[in-house]
Amino acid sequence: MKITSQSFTPGSVIASEFAMGKPVGDSFGFAGNRNPQLAFSEVPAAARSLVLLCVDPDVPTVAEMVGKAGVEIPVDQPRGDFVHWLMIDIAADCREIAAGACSDGVTARGKHSPAGPAGSRQGLNDYSGWFAGDADMAGDYLGYDGPFPPPNDLRLHRYCFRLFALDIAQLPVPARFTAAQVQQAMKGHVLAEAVIWGSYSLHPSLR
Repeated sequence: MKITSQSFTPGSVIASEFAMGKPVGDSFGFAGNRNPQLAFSEVPAAARSLVLLCVDPDVPTVAEMVGKAGVEIPVDQPRGDFVHWLMIDIAADCREIAAGACSDGVTARGKHSPAGPAGSRQGLNDYSGWFAGDADMAGDYLGYDGPFPPPNDLRLHRYCFRLFALDIAQLPVPARFTAAQVQQAMKGHVLAEAVIWGSYSLHPSLR
């Protein structure tokens, strides 16, 4: 099975069109936040549904350092995962998601009914937790919300789009679900997996 994209070259920089954050003058602001185009091929004939997951595995684990003036986050700081997109129950015969089809712009407090392929369901991404204490932005962030890595982070962040082919048509997860719940529910049902990744940074030395 393969996943490809016309929106970025594998391993290369993702354009700000597909990110949530971008440089604005001497500061930073919201970017296009469009989902990239993705295409699926060589899906197993036995597949009954697909799952799409976008994760940044390079998120700093010391939150107090993020965006702190005069501080740079070292490359060797331990890292964790940040989920940017989680979509399940995608029809097994789906072969493309067009650029901007599921997200086009930033929605304060999160998209409540994000667009997607017929029959698919989209889960909570990790901006739900990140913005939890922000009076203007707090909410349930469903669907795709793109890269906005810390501008003071010296590590180039990777964004991994992972596609799974499953032997079941629907995953047994709640209506409001997370990546952890999906990963647990997928156990024993994965027929094939494919991945593509691009990079992004807001640090001046890495742009």
